[in-house]
Amino acid sequence: MYQIFTDTSANLPAEEMAGHSILAVHLGFQVEGVDDAEFYRPNGEFKGRVFYSWLRAGSNVMTTMANIQTFTDAFEPVLEAGEDVLYVGMSSGISGTYHASEMAAEELREKYPERTIRTVDTRAASLGEGLPALFAAKAREEGRSIGEAAELTKLFSKTICQYFTVADLKYLQKGGRITRLTAKIGSLLNIKPILMGNEAGEIVLNGKTRGMRHALAALAEKYRELAADKSARIGIAHADAPEEAEQLLSLLRESGLTGEAICVCYEPVTGAHVGPGAVALFFHEIETALRHAGKVAEHGRVLKREPGGCASGRSVF
Repeated sequence: MYQIFTDTSANLPAEEMAGHSILAVHLGFQVEGVDDAEFYRPNGEFKGRVFYSWLRAGSNVMTTMANIQTFTDAFEPVLEAGEDVLYVGMSSGISGTYHASEMAAEELREKYPERTIRTVDTRAASLGEGLPALFAAKAREEGRSIGEAAELTKLFSKTICQYFTVADLKYLQKGGRITRLTAKIGSLLNIKPILMGNEAGEIVLNGKTRGMRHALAALAEKYRELAADKSARIGIAHADAPEEAEQLLSLLRESGLTGEAICVCYEPVTGAHVGPGAVALFFHEIETALRHAGKVAEHGRVLKREPGGCASGRSVF
């Protein structure tokens, strides 16, 4: 038996976590010195409207990655109880959190040589991390071993497209993604970038539009072009922009989506960097998994990647 962990960046609703027996390592933050516990309800649900209202008011947010001790404290009780650990984590391309998990795992393997500890770098955040965590849980429910679940989840993670747009460019500028001048000019022209996660887990520019309406249409068009299975579950994350999230979902339905949509408020650690009003889309595109593999047999099917897809993008604005 093994316990599946992710972290709070995965953005999964509390009921999904509980229903699939997934535990989350907490990634902390403070707003103007106010501890993050103030922004959660007793059931663990994130009070997004409160958090993003603080950001809109100009409050300073300090986010912290999980360190080695954080992971050790989370994993060790499970190992002591005789269970193995599978951690499905945040992209190493945007945070040192995953590296900390690997360091903790290495130390714990020495202390518990009879136990198995596996880590998976999803190269994503928010539901781009959460969907693979759910996939790992499903693999466990199907009776897959921890090794099988880890390898399948790695493959699945490579097939997740993650596209998003932001309402205010100043948050990208604060994070060093674009220059102050670019942010100012872009805001004056109402430029909305179409950003994406590349195969290294980094955030890159994929296109530009004028206005949020066109940006949401661009996200829906990406889905129409690239989605492998329009009956599969997708994810939408918004930074206190529920109306825009509903508009995107409506456009996705028009583009052929028949599957379930998990719609969540952007979790704070990632949300602080994309800013209020951001909207993100996460979906499954099977061809991307085969960029380096050529052909792979999965569930009895032979799949091959076609040119294009999610991996293209530019790293400068």
